[in-house]
Amino acid sequence: SRSRHAMEDVLPSGLLEICLLVGVPGERLRALLQVSRRKPKSLPALDPEVLSVFVPPFISKDDIQVINTSSNNLNKSKRRSFRKKKERPKIENAKSLNGDQKAADTEEITVPKDIDLIGLPQLCFPGGLYITSESKEDHIHFLVFTDVCGNRTYGVVAQYYQSIQVCYLTYTGKTLGYFVPFAICVISRYPYFNALKDCLSCLLVQLRPIKNFDVDEHIKEFAAKLFLIPTPPPGPLHLVFNMKPLQIIIPSREDPDSPIIDLDLHLPLLCFKPEQVLQIMTCILTEQRIVFFSSDWALLTLVAECFMLYLHPLQWQHTFVPILSRQMLDFVMAPTSFLMGCHTDHFEEVSTEAEDLILINIDNGDIMHSKNPEEEPEIPDVPAQAAETFIKRVKALQLHYDLELCHLSASTDLGELQMRRRAWQQKLNSEVQQTTLQLIVNIFREVKDHLNYEHRVFNSEEFLKTRTMGDQPFYRKVLETYMFHSFLKARLNRKMDAFARLELSTQSEEERLNLMFDSPRRLTMEKMASKRFNPQYLISRRMVISMPNLQDIKLPQGPPRNSSLRRLETSPAVKLPSKSVSTLKIPEIHFPLICQCVQSYYADFFNHLSKAINTLPPDNSALLARYFYLRGLISLMQGKLLNALSDFQNLDKTDLRIFPTDLVRKIVETMPPSERSQAERKPELKKLISRMMEKQREIVKIDDHVKNFELPKTHMQLDDFVKRIQESGIVKDIDTIHRLFDALTVGHQKQIDPETFRDFYNYWKETEAEAQAVNLPPAVIEHLDKNECVYKLSCSVKTNYGVGKIALTQKRLFLLTEGGRPGYVHIAAFRDIEDVKSTTVAFLLLRIPTLRIKTISKKEVFEANLKTECDLWYLIVKEMWAGKKMADDHKDPQYIQQALTNVLLMDAVVGALQSSKTIYAASKLSYFDRMKNEVPMMVPKTTSETLKHKINPSAGEMFPQAVDVLLYTPGQLDPSERPVNAHPKLWCALNEGKVVVFDASTWSIQQHCFKIGSSKLTCMVMIEQSQVWIGSQDSFIYIINTHSMSCNKQLNDHRSDVTDIIVEKKNGIPSEAYSCSLDGTVIAWNISTLKVNRAFQLPCQNLTSVRLHNDQLWCCSGSCIFVVSTQEFRPHLRIEHNLKDMCSCLLCFQLFPERDEVWASYSGSSDLYIWNTRDLASAPQKIPLQDCAEITCMIKVKNELWIGSRGRSQGKIKGKIYVVSAEKKSVEKELVGHADTVRALCSAEDRYVLSGSGKEEGKIAIWKVE
Repeated sequence: SRSRHAMEDVLPSGLLEICLLVGVPGERLRALLQVSRRKPKSLPALDPEVLSVFVPPFISKDDIQVINTSSNNLNKSKRRSFRKKKERPKIENAKSLNGDQKAADTEEITVPKDIDLIGLPQLCFPGGLYITSESKEDHIHFLVFTDVCGNRTYGVVAQYYQSIQVCYLTYTGKTLGYFVPFAICVISRYPYFNALKDCLSCLLVQLRPIKNFDVDEHIKEFAAKLFLIPTPPPGPLHLVFNMKPLQIIIPSREDPDSPIIDLDLHLPLLCFKPEQVLQIMTCILTEQRIVFFSSDWALLTLVAECFMLYLHPLQWQHTFVPILSRQMLDFVMAPTSFLMGCHTDHFEEVSTEAEDLILINIDNGDIMHSKNPEEEPEIPDVPAQAAETFIKRVKALQLHYDLELCHLSASTDLGELQMRRRAWQQKLNSEVQQTTLQLIVNIFREVKDHLNYEHRVFNSEEFLKTRTMGDQPFYRKVLETYMFHSFLKARLNRKMDAFARLELSTQSEEERLNLMFDSPRRLTMEKMASKRFNPQYLISRRMVISMPNLQDIKLPQGPPRNSSLRRLETSPAVKLPSKSVSTLKIPEIHFPLICQCVQSYYADFFNHLSKAINTLPPDNSALLARYFYLRGLISLMQGKLLNALSDFQNLDKTDLRIFPTDLVRKIVETMPPSERSQAERKPELKKLISRMMEKQREIVKIDDHVKNFELPKTHMQLDDFVKRIQESGIVKDIDTIHRLFDALTVGHQKQIDPETFRDFYNYWKETEAEAQAVNLPPAVIEHLDKNECVYKLSCSVKTNYGVGKIALTQKRLFLLTEGGRPGYVHIAAFRDIEDVKSTTVAFLLLRIPTLRIKTISKKEVFEANLKTECDLWYLIVKEMWAGKKMADDHKDPQYIQQALTNVLLMDAVVGALQSSKTIYAASKLSYFDRMKNEVPMMVPKTTSETLKHKINPSAGEMFPQAVDVLLYTPGQLDPSERPVNAHPKLWCALNEGKVVVFDASTWSIQQHCFKIGSSKLTCMVMIEQSQVWIGSQDSFIYIINTHSMSCNKQLNDHRSDVTDIIVEKKNGIPSEAYSCSLDGTVIAWNISTLKVNRAFQLPCQNLTSVRLHNDQLWCCSGSCIFVVSTQEFRPHLRIEHNLKDMCSCLLCFQLFPERDEVWASYSGSSDLYIWNTRDLASAPQKIPLQDCAEITCMIKVKNELWIGSRGRSQGKIKGKIYVVSAEKKSVEKELVGHADTVRALCSAEDRYVLSGSGKEEGKIAIWKVE
């Protein structure tokens, strides 16, 4: 029994927690009416009381003994005792089966802890309980309760009237008819407003014919039924059950972090103009004291709830009481933020009594302030661009169902009417949700540019400075709220919620490129031009991206792409493909509610789900997961713990996101020993149990503090300086910050005082702000590329090209000429510079410092009399020239961004220090120029010709990270996809389970880093178009859905590091996948069902890779290569070579089946070994590789083997790539592409090879295949 109670704490609640009947007791009523003899109208309001409480369990105590883990005794600890006395309400769960009342004085009843029975009757009759002389219509309204922890409970109340005859003992003996109101209140943990309203409507139909007040039996059956109905897990399955005469639908939430939506989300849009909706949202976002008014109690709660949903994923964290009864009006005197609701009858009273309230009248759409002695509080405007987009979209919504009905044939069936209306409502709800979410994203999109994730810092001052003047009042208020603080925490935790998903999917190309290079923020020419909205110019602008155009990787032909997603947002809402949703009919529950009926209901439900599972095609894993989840719950209710665990275990392979971790952990902890040992005997359950116990030990507290950026107040040593600069958002790279530290401490002891830091920071930020204000005329802009930015302007100087300011972009220097019309004169592109000199020129008696730049193509040398700026510009031009040369030589555009950062830091050092040594100090930052002089970096000709491009997957991180695995996936266009998703992709696994995905058509990061487990990833394979499998050292195979780019399945059948995965194709179609792990296990998988087809244990302990050829698996272990048949897993032969001169193991191998050859490498050896498979007795052929310490990876491309290695040159680790011809058995090319070991290789359609290096460099090189 103890274990049973522990279980009940975590069982998800059913639809109903508790049900109450509220009204006036019959005896009290009759006595009152007989004494008063007044007309109903003149009777005062009566005090409502709780007449009956209906709480689980709904079957008797004797019955409960029969069920070992009956669900009916659910959630014990969530309840508190409610002692019955004679005058207390009647509690309907203590009747025995034959209906005798048990000893009522002592029976203790449990009521959910967070439900206050004392205040509830007033909320069931918020306008008072009045007896009437004629019957009134039934009326429904909604309640929301919040406990101290912020958890919400929801109530739906139905008021109905019953007639009562009172006979007066007067001389006429006449009887008068009265109508007395009663209320039935259903309380649930979930906001199922529409479903519960429909349920109560059905109950009222059943209660109508009942003349006496004895409705308890009916209400008890109703409550018991709702209690047995489970709530659906998140995802595409809604539950349906029959409540005569209606079919009730319980919708699920869309995904685990979405809210449940079971109301009409467009109600506020019918009550208020879009501009007013924005005003109300601002009041909520700025955490005002808000009171809604309406003459309709139901509207108060529904409208308030809609506004809560409009803000998702932001959450209101203050008092929320959408209905105040008459007795509760003094709540509005509370001093803190709140959102409450009142009847319009109390408008005058509230507006005069309380100060500084926002009063919102739902009935007429008015928004006003209550009197405030000081001043009217200003409601700031929502940021203009976001508001404009929102208003346009709302106006484009079709809010009236009547307009939808015009073209439909009239329906004669109640069920069909209901379904039609519901489908229309669901579609509209999702459009409203999209519109409001887009608003929230548009308001807060740029917050991320001012965050430092490593030190959890938000630079609010800088964020505010980048807002327009008109938007600042809004942000100033919002940035101080609890709501925004929680939002910041979620961003710093990189939470993938609705905000993050929409923000990612609507990123512009420029933002994606900015993720690649951690470069200082400046206006691009495209942005500068669009600020002018000059249509003439916009058409002729040049579209240039400084990325290689890898022409022969074809993109699938999709719809034409809109070049700027930003402009797209102001059009009506992007229509998302509607997600298909299925429904599951819950079996009937039969009464009377005795144990056998409940058990047969569970059995029916279990069988119904099993049938659904068996008939569903395996590729519909989303639906399968929901069936498994529900079946697990039902097994739990039946007390079959092992069945429940097996079903929850199945969620790994169908949808991980709905795995009920807490529930499963609780089951494991409270299992009786006999069942525990039974579970331990099943390998998959054993693994599940050990995983749960490990998780239990692992629960770590998430660091969720958020700091606001502040300038330091004390002296800083190097480490503290590094942290402060990173927090400030100026630069992240540690080596660069070390050089900055040296520059700022020239001639001092090695520490920086707060004043120097402040001067440097302020100068940097001012320069950034000035650059944002640079506004070039169209005549100049058209000479520049769309993503070029002006990073620095000189003072006005005299040059031999005319008078003007020298401008520096990431590509060139040009002169912004002055005079009548500013013009453009080209000085030099950095790649064309031949020489730079700083000299002085005699002028009268002065010598004026002058900068001379000689370019390759021009005879004329550019001269500028830069005076005091000359030395700085000399350093700047030389650094950019050297950076550009490095970038071109190494095909790595990141070098230019680094050079730019160095140049801007030099500029800020000179601006901040103002001393005689500033130029010497600034020169500490000229990194590329120094490298060029110290080590002439000649890239060998073969390398230079073969290397196409380099990219850095750890851009924006503090350190480079090793590239462990690479995978290229070709593009494809699925009609439901956005064209961007159809591009080819490069998947890159970094340390500790990080995966970065690049768009391989432009190499701009597409989805920046998602995390898969926390161990090193070992292999990645595209199994079919929609799934990529990733093996990890934690023994799991993670399955990524390539459409949603998320991991929601995993395979957990291996017991040690997964080392390789391959896929077998029959006629080009994937038929089976094979995976192997270090302990020698090989598993063959059914790709569609993810079931194990066959498994085999090899007699070895170090299985590192497998290859497939002609129904044979070639398995490489430390000492030898096994060949086994794929069907029986029978070993056919072993290849082993006893290397007497070395005790080393096989590292990697490749098959050349058409040549009957196996190529392999050994640890610590620089030789490549080649066996002939027809003559294994002979010694293998050896190919020595020069300058190689060890071969680390190899792939076959066409008729060549590309080999990655670790080697040394001049005392440093180098990563060389060797291209060996299979035919000639000779090294065709040696490529020097990496400054660390080559860790990973992959091929892109045999046209390119991609290589990734270790953590000293952490870059990916793209090579052309001949």
